[in-house]
Amino acid sequence: MIIGSCTIHLHIAAAQSLKEKRQVLRSLIARIRNEFNVSVAEVDDQNRWQSAVLGVAVVATDQVHAQRQLEAVVSFIERQRPDCPLLTYEIEML
Repeated sequence: MIIGSCTIHLHIAAAQSLKEKRQVLRSLIARIRNEFNVSVAEVDDQNRWQSAVLGVAVVATDQVHAQRQLEAVVSFIERQRPDCPLLTYEIEML
């Protein structure tokens, strides 16, 4: 069993309040869950308006599959939310 985790740092420039930020994140998180069947949550910067850190986790039978699925999530975010640039991301296997 392989557990893959990905930490994704986003910049939400259009958010002028925590309410606006959370609206964007709720939509994005729901889309990621539905599309990839992974666990995803906001894990840091909860009180910063224009910054978000998402944690994504996947359980797989091999490392290659977990890596590909997490890379697909990152690509999905870049395609779906060009208004929220992805600053950095880090993929880790456990």
